[in-house]
Amino acid sequence: MRARVLFSLAFCAAGALVTGCASAPSGEEIKTTFDAGLKDYDAGDYRAAYDKWRSIDQFDLAALRNVALMLRKGEGVPKDPKAAEALMAEAADAGLATAQADLADMLIKGEAGPPDPKAAVPWLARAASAGHPLAAFELARMYEEGTVVKQDIEQARKLYKLAAAAGVDGAQDRLKALPPEPDPPLRH
Repeated sequence: MRARVLFSLAFCAAGALVTGCASAPSGEEIKTTFDAGLKDYDAGDYRAAYDKWRSIDQFDLAALRNVALMLRKGEGVPKDPKAAEALMAEAADAGLATAQADLADMLIKGEAGPPDPKAAVPWLARAASAGHPLAAFELARMYEEGTVVKQDIEQARKLYKLAAAAGVDGAQDRLKALPPEPDPPLRH
């Protein structure tokens, strides 16, 4: 993402010297376009929403994620899991927690290739550390089971608590199913 933005800015700056290149859209223009895409999406006009978000995805991470989601689901455009994963990775790498969680989900399910839960772990960890409750729940499950990562019940407990505090279905039940917390060490 950063590379695309930097390339766009450098290209525009170089072009401005020669031709008077149009400037990047303002924050208000980006917001207006994003909101118009949201209105189209909510109305079921997926193609129009996709086109609007695609026009600003190099400037707005949420728009980039939405384009990836639409490619992932085949809404308004042909379903393209590989392109969806690549765009989702771009938004995730730029720090968007929802994209990190979505990318992890795609990797776990193997939507663009063979399932790769191990590759999903760092994305889940980044999203969970940013407070994404579903990522916390999924990562907690992995720590509880110990099949993808080394079993760590205390880490699972911590993550389930984060998910439960956000109201994630099943998190409270998983917390109750864990062995009791160890007693804290005595202090003298």
